[in-house]
Amino acid sequence: MKYKLFGTQTGLPASELILGAASFGQRRGYGADAQEIPKILAAYTNAGGNFIDVADQYHLGEAEEIVGRFIEQQRHNFIICTKYTRSNETGPSPANLGNHRKAMRQSVDAGLKRLKTDYIDIYMPHYDDGITPLEETIRGLEDLVKAGKILYTGLANFPAWKASAIASAIPLAALQIEYNLIQRTADRELMGMAAHFGLGTMLYSPLAGGVLTGKYRKGSAGRLTLSAAGGFIEDVATKTIIDQLESIAAEVEATPGQVALAWTLTKNAFPIVGARTLDHLNDGLKALDVRLNQDQIEHLESVSAVTLGYPHDLLKIVQKAY
Repeated sequence: MKYKLFGTQTGLPASELILGAASFGQRRGYGADAQEIPKILAAYTNAGGNFIDVADQYHLGEAEEIVGRFIEQQRHNFIICTKYTRSNETGPSPANLGNHRKAMRQSVDAGLKRLKTDYIDIYMPHYDDGITPLEETIRGLEDLVKAGKILYTGLANFPAWKASAIASAIPLAALQIEYNLIQRTADRELMGMAAHFGLGTMLYSPLAGGVLTGKYRKGSAGRLTLSAAGGFIEDVATKTIIDQLESIAAEVEATPGQVALAWTLTKNAFPIVGARTLDHLNDGLKALDVRLNQDQIEHLESVSAVTLGYPHDLLKIVQKAY
């Protein structure tokens, strides 16, 4: 595992792959087997990983508890990112939801207990709630830093204009977004905004819920087949991407999923790799050894590109004159 600085707003050396803990627990009736989780955590650590992403919502706080027990005797070795907005309760009171100061304070204090630590490395709202004034979120996060409860601030699932406003007001360090070969709409604004402000960019769902492994076209079951009425349907654009992944995988002696993950590693960002089994994690770690040449990268860029829309398409034409 290689390490690189987490953005330009920190001096924090972070492992190039983040371990996602969204599947750790059973309180929602699904998730990783209790026997597998310690193996996953140990294998990730033995591979050199030092960065774990979690949230209070994941399995109603159980994921944070599991991570807390694992890091308790080695807290200083790990970067922990956790998130709040939707609470860890099954039926939360309206006053406990959102990004306002009350929810923020309750969530961070409860998260610290579950994680068995006195500070959180990176703390962020899980979603833009669409209600809380930006100034309230800004000052709330700033106060948590001053209180020593968190070290760095971040945002997950925020539109670029709001993230830009917050990054202009406080030393924002992190941005967490969905990004993969099927979901590249973040190229329109969010990726450029993150680069401009020097944010450490965390990419969740780098395999698009398993779609980019090609397993669904082979009839395998998974999260998407269980959640989609009638099962997962591969559209034309997705088919083209997976066909290209399979072709490149044959060239580099890897799996389509490993190629898809290796592609995200070319984005100067930190993919979040989730795993329900040790085999899932080990398969993902092999992506670190996949070397894509420029032609292969360009082919993947081409088949997955999204139209940037206005004003980017207009400016591309206008700027050619300069």
